[in-house]
Amino acid sequence: MPRTAGRLVQECGAGLIELRDDGDVLSFAAPPVRRTGSVDAEYLGRIVAAYGISPEQVIGHQWVDNGPGWAVVQLATAEEVLALEPDFSLIPDAMVGAVGAYPAESPYAFELRAFAPGQNVAEDPVTGSLNASVAQWLTSTGQAPTRYTVAQGARLGRAGEITITVEGGTVWVGGVATTRFHGTVIVD
Repeated sequence: MPRTAGRLVQECGAGLIELRDDGDVLSFAAPPVRRTGSVDAEYLGRIVAAYGISPEQVIGHQWVDNGPGWAVVQLATAEEVLALEPDFSLIPDAMVGAVGAYPAESPYAFELRAFAPGQNVAEDPVTGSLNASVAQWLTSTGQAPTRYTVAQGARLGRAGEITITVEGGTVWVGGVATTRFHGTVIVD
């Protein structure tokens, strides 16, 4: 890829991922989803049981695996997502999320929570990979606009704000970033 001001490419487990710097906001291009489609009934039942919800509360579900193995359930409201108290003993190896809509007057379109007991992470405060693949699902099915903001991490006291933008078919996942260290690397 030719050099472009404000853009760079990062090599990671998902491949070569384009990053862009828009001032205070750093964004990455969502990698391709490796597994899509409905979650099978048995696994969905385990997720529902672990979440302590009724099957009727699930208004959608999808494999949104862009590498880590994510599956997500969609609930009707952000309030329902925030109320989840998962029992990880029922899904000890899972990489699962939940997404629910905020009312139209909210500054956020959705609340998203990410649970990764399979990686010894009970709940992740902000999850780029899950936000990326959920955005690909929701925007491609018309359930979300091409630009919206997601809230994540409130239940952990670490409220995060993620901006989703679709441009030219690419989903960009971004947020405000703070530089914590700075340095120079010389490669021979």
